[in-house]
Amino acid sequence: MHPCPFALRGKKVICSAMGKTTNSLLSAGEMALEGRVDIEALRTLHLGTCRDFDLPASTTSEVERLLDECQDMLNGVRLIQELSPKSLDQLVSYGERCSVRIMAARLNQIGVPAQAFDAWDVGVFTDDTYGDAKLLPGTIDSIKERFASRIDPNVVAVVTGFIGHNTKGRITTLGRGGSDLTATAIGSALKVEEIQVWKDVDGILTADPRLVEHAVPVSHVSYEEASELAYFGAQVLHPIAMQPALKADIPVRVKNSYNPSAPGSVIDKVGNPDRMVTAITCKRGVTLMDIHSLQMLGAYGFLGAVFGEFEKNRVSVDVLASSEVSVSVTLDKKQREEDISSLCTALGAFAEVELHRDRAILTLIADVGRSSDVLATVFRSFSAHGIKVEMMSQGASKVNISFIVREDQIDEAILKLHSCFFEDQCDVGMVESGQIL
Repeated sequence: MHPCPFALRGKKVICSAMGKTTNSLLSAGEMALEGRVDIEALRTLHLGTCRDFDLPASTTSEVERLLDECQDMLNGVRLIQELSPKSLDQLVSYGERCSVRIMAARLNQIGVPAQAFDAWDVGVFTDDTYGDAKLLPGTIDSIKERFASRIDPNVVAVVTGFIGHNTKGRITTLGRGGSDLTATAIGSALKVEEIQVWKDVDGILTADPRLVEHAVPVSHVSYEEASELAYFGAQVLHPIAMQPALKADIPVRVKNSYNPSAPGSVIDKVGNPDRMVTAITCKRGVTLMDIHSLQMLGAYGFLGAVFGEFEKNRVSVDVLASSEVSVSVTLDKKQREEDISSLCTALGAFAEVELHRDRAILTLIADVGRSSDVLATVFRSFSAHGIKVEMMSQGASKVNISFIVREDQIDEAILKLHSCFFEDQCDVGMVESGQIL
């Protein structure tokens, strides 16, 4: 890497943990509960990186101090045999905190003035939901104030992603992928020209490349499309990371760390309105719940009664379809079995409830204004290949059409639809403007 003293000046860099550090820390926590403390792999990775880049002794000492603190904490877990959500958030935070110190030192080494910051030092504050914290409403303003009053604009601020402080000063995490949210929050607060999110693929793809060999990058998507893709299974972006960028109207570019010359995908308000279908994604391990009650025919309180029980039992819904006497919903694998069981018992007082396990949600991010053509192609393909749709949902979102199918049919369904919408190899013929092509 060549010195580039001006290339990054004024920019902000948000760092995740190195490699598989977060997983390693979670495993170390489990080991500590079993009576063993071992972070040698973490020491090897971080201190080895310091040695490989010949970073200053001060950086190595700071990283070593954090690792020692991490080991001390794990010894405490071993002794008291408890790892609470609050403690777990502190444990996994060591990955990001080590990472930014190494990155800042490396940037300084190649001639880019940089300084490492923990997220709370630049104003990232959250609620008290350990493991899945939400940014406080005042976070954007606190970020603006901290950068304006405390941070040299000529220095690259290297900030920990994924973590923050609650109002009590305790470390919290934003959930998996939370570094994306940190980046969009800071970028939005500072009104940057563009937020870049660096991943290991060439942007947002038309489908999961692990399944679909011919998946290709999508050059432009809208904020709404990106949010729906994230929620329904795409692994590129944090489900709520788009919200700060959307509110501030700042484009987000998704690029590939392993192929930096690729243009990536730009997410903005417009997207590409000329496309019929933007991408295909899915959510596996879903349970379909059918709720049916003839005794509620004509009763205006049916839906209120149903969702009142969902609230009481703390069960959330992904996809919904309803009629006057029935409701079908999907529950993802994050829902606790005991909560689902309790919900079924409560609903059984006034409705028949059926659970269908091992289902999957197939979601098309599409132009709903052309849904007749999209649905005609989908159902021609599904009918030809024996893929049964058990439920579908369209309408609430203007970019999302979702189908519930058996999980053992989801791969075939995605492959067939990708061939139709993106590969010009539709074996049942594409439908456009009511005509079969």
